[in-house]
Amino acid sequence: MEPPLDLAAFRASLGRPAPPPHLRPALNALWWDAKGEWDRAHALAQADEGGAGDWVHAYLHRKEGDSGNAAYWYRRAGQPVGSGALEAEWEAIAAALLAAEP
Repeated sequence: MEPPLDLAAFRASLGRPAPPPHLRPALNALWWDAKGEWDRAHALAQADEGGAGDWVHAYLHRKEGDSGNAAYWYRRAGQPVGSGALEAEWEAIAAALLAAEP
């Protein structure tokens, strides 16, 4: 089993052509989003129903500019609606999900 990633290692993995194989779907979605693959990220987040996937789903809809849909997904995730810079939110979500990895 691979050791858990921290935010710096997660960011460094973006230089690879594919995400680390052990990522959970929500982190996988964030990884693809950072690579500019919004549609792929959205499909992964949408398939990962539950807190983590819903949170990433919310962020992706906020990034897309669909604030109404984003607000729905933030509520489902039990998270406040994002309002700061998208990059800061991406980092906050990634850090929280990485910290929760087993």
